[in-house]
Amino acid sequence: MDRTKAEAVIEAVLFTMGESVEISRLADVIEEDVRTTKAILKDMEERYEKEDRGIVLTRFDDAVQLCTKSDMYEYLIKIAKAPRKMVLTDTVLETLSIIAYKQPVTRVEIEKVRGVSCDHAINKLLEYDLITELGRLEAPGRPLLFGTTEQFLRCFGVKSLEELPELNPVQLEEFKQQAEEEIQMQLDI
Repeated sequence: MDRTKAEAVIEAVLFTMGESVEISRLADVIEEDVRTTKAILKDMEERYEKEDRGIVLTRFDDAVQLCTKSDMYEYLIKIAKAPRKMVLTDTVLETLSIIAYKQPVTRVEIEKVRGVSCDHAINKLLEYDLITELGRLEAPGRPLLFGTTEQFLRCFGVKSLEELPELNPVQLEEFKQQAEEEIQMQLDI
């Protein structure tokens, strides 16, 4: 393996691992001896420093790790402190309520209640960790089953699904009416 490729492999391994990796293990991966691997690591370390990059190669006894330079911490704190905004649109909330009350439920069942596609809403709910895939339904096509998570319970201040308020028939009719209006608006476009 040429030197450039060996450095790229080492960098990829260290980045992916996110923790220290023994130099001997890196040597095995790039198919070099430990001495050559140490020389490659030294060159990488010097280049990171010289090029004024945001990362450094840190040595620990017989291991190395890619780390953030200490003078970058102030910038990391800015991003880490910023709360992840969870925006729940009406569509996403409707989808979440269907899942909460009918779980485990498939995408087709959700769309049957809503009357429209819910791909975007389901993806957002998965991203926010409010729902999760519970497995697959034993039916043709083996569709995914969705249900709520502990994060859902925390966000909505309930300890269990039994604490969710009961839906009365009037609310159900309102949901259906809103879904029908949404379908009509999409058809009119």
